[in-house]
Amino acid sequence: MTEKVILLEGIDPVEFYGLADANIEKIGGKFPKLKIVARGSAIKVMGEESEIVRFDKKLAELLAYYERYGHISPQVIDQIYDGGLSAVQDDPEDQHVIVYGNNGLVVRARTVNQERLLNLYDRNDLIFAIGPAGSGKTYTAIALAVRALKNREVKRIILTRPAVEAGEKLGFLPGDMKEKLDPYLQPLYDALNDMIPAAKLGKYVEDGTVQIAPLAYMRGRTLDNAFVILDEAQNTTVAQIKMFLTRMGRNARFIVTGDITQIDLPRRSDSGLMPVVEMLKGIDGIGIVAFDNRDIIRHRLVKHIVEAFERHAGNSEKE
Repeated sequence: MTEKVILLEGIDPVEFYGLADANIEKIGGKFPKLKIVARGSAIKVMGEESEIVRFDKKLAELLAYYERYGHISPQVIDQIYDGGLSAVQDDPEDQHVIVYGNNGLVVRARTVNQERLLNLYDRNDLIFAIGPAGSGKTYTAIALAVRALKNREVKRIILTRPAVEAGEKLGFLPGDMKEKLDPYLQPLYDALNDMIPAAKLGKYVEDGTVQIAPLAYMRGRTLDNAFVILDEAQNTTVAQIKMFLTRMGRNARFIVTGDITQIDLPRRSDSGLMPVVEMLKGIDGIGIVAFDNRDIIRHRLVKHIVEAFERHAGNSEKE
């Protein structure tokens, strides 16, 4: 009798094994001659060597499916184990999908300007995505970054934001510096948690494959082979954006996102986002996409709220 232990690296075993180990039991039913024991991130297989080789091959196919689509089901197990991967037909809209997230989540461009951001990405190494809250500019950018990492186009993802106080005092927040800054970076973690399994994301953060840090931490670095996103760029000065953009190294892709209606700097005129966009217009390799209220895909009221604030701001300027 042969015995083999297979380790599931960077995969949440609870999600992969299924509720009450239903997926493992389903797989075990395909190999009645083998004894299969799943504990933690290890699967122990015992039986004839030829059967273990066949089991290992099919499990690799199943893991590849899980890696791509972020979920498995009894139907998928049947297709892979009974018919091979050719039995699993691609979604006919695959070409419009940015990345497959967790639990079957499909992240695709849902508005005209999100689609435009995708198209600009194919032709530019630096993109500015500017528009209102809820328009999906940051989420789409992070989806592109995750896809680039999965496709091995880059070796790491770096997400950064300026730690600017939006009417609150950072110094009064409890905890050490990391704990003070984490609330500013939480929206970036939320998006990543939609697209990368928790266990794998934890490993990526631990080994530096995914880095999330305040903008000040970018100073002095050269960012090679990286997909880098500067979020909330409306809260940066011209000098800060220059510092950020000049970090661009070899095989780097940069996306800068911002909403000029939500500037939290003491003086709105200190924001460097629009002056820098104007300065860099027309340079080959730099793309600019302007999101608007039509792209807002949060709760239906968000669009009306944004429009109401814009009307109020317009009336205030006339007075």
